[in-house]
Amino acid sequence: MNSKSRSWTFEEALALICDESRPLARAVITFLSGAGRAEVGRFADCWGRLSPERRRELITTMVEMAEADFEMDFNAIFRWALQSEDPVVREQAIEGLWEDEQPNLIDPLIRMMREDPEVAVRARAAMSLARFALLAELGDIPENRAARLREGLLAVIEDRSEAKEVRRRAIESVAYLSDAPVREIIDEAYADPDEQMRISAVFAMGRTADPYWAEPIIKELRSPNPAMRHEAARAAGEIALRPALGEVIALLNDPDAEVRQMAIWALGQIGGAQARRALKACEASPDEAMREAAEDALSELDFASAPLDLFYYEPGAEADEAGEMDEAEGPEE
Repeated sequence: MNSKSRSWTFEEALALICDESRPLARAVITFLSGAGRAEVGRFADCWGRLSPERRRELITTMVEMAEADFEMDFNAIFRWALQSEDPVVREQAIEGLWEDEQPNLIDPLIRMMREDPEVAVRARAAMSLARFALLAELGDIPENRAARLREGLLAVIEDRSEAKEVRRRAIESVAYLSDAPVREIIDEAYADPDEQMRISAVFAMGRTADPYWAEPIIKELRSPNPAMRHEAARAAGEIALRPALGEVIALLNDPDAEVRQMAIWALGQIGGAQARRALKACEASPDEAMREAAEDALSELDFASAPLDLFYYEPGAEADEAGEMDEAEGPEE
């Protein structure tokens, strides 16, 4: 049977996946998308018969497919996989749920951030909570869940026995919350002797959207560490930090390609005539990635600078315009 030449039912796809004599085919895995509770139960039966290697390959492939195609929905399976005995599977399941904004996912992620035996899983859960912190700041999740989220992140940050990887990811996530002592947390992280913690502090500065952090961000745009320059450029863009404009433009000639791309993105966020000229120059770059990034950034600038009346329609305006056009054209004969 050729998996590329036909459609499969959920059960048929599972049978092929459970047959480890066959390679995993994305065309088959596609038919697991949209699984409901009953399908997840059948998936669990199949999962129990798979080797650890096949399980890891399957969950990793599903995450990649979901990231590449927004129509792929494996969330029910990813939620079930949060309970896996394999830490790699748990970490991948958290990653796969990156678009799931249902508030009932907050408590399981907090529990994994606090209690999972593996540092990598705890860190991934702390990172995943960032989107919920943003939703909480926007008032889009219930207050009781927002409070538990805040308390959970602060508890991890304050726990000096916790691994730094987990604490720094929690700092990145809590930065969205204006009702947390964010300035004090970031100040302490930025003073840490561990460079990864300082990089996370700069990343968190950007998430606050607070110009208070202008001085350290501008300083780190000149850091010898490309990872730090990258995060400083991101932060400058998120805050739309005009005083950093010259330093960000200088990064367009950075030896690190990822830093150059982030600088282009930041210019699209900061805006202004000088940023536009720099981006126009990037459009003529022999580097295809830089050209494409510059086009995206210029589109962002054009959108941000468009007159508000382009996006405003009065009720009945279309009907009025149609009526005026009819009058101008006169009656049909």
